[in-house]
Amino acid sequence: MKAINLAEKLALFDSHWDPKVVGDYNDNEVMVVKIKGEYPFHKHDGTDDFFLVLEGEIVMDFEGADPVKAGPGELVIVPAGVVHRPRAEEEAKVLLIEPKGEPNSGDSGRAPAPKDRI
Repeated sequence: MKAINLAEKLALFDSHWDPKVVGDYNDNEVMVVKIKGEYPFHKHDGTDDFFLVLEGEIVMDFEGADPVKAGPGELVIVPAGVVHRPRAEEEAKVLLIEPKGEPNSGDSGRAPAPKDRI
């Protein structure tokens, strides 16, 4: 049991769209990720998607709905089955919570990130 310094964890890597597991919460993985550019549209049929912006700004695009912008201290929860695409013009740092084993790529056809532990 110890405090986890998210800024220190984020300083350990420079890659984008490469979530790193920093802790476990029940049957979920708590991760940090740096995003820049856009991810493909995708969905997760069996789980919601949780994005808490730590630094920067993200835009969450939705199929058939208006995009949602979120900045530091704001979160976006995408309901299960909703087609979405996160993007960021400039680098953003985000905290994610996903069920263990859930591929971050959903049904996009993109290879899922390995979700290394740091």
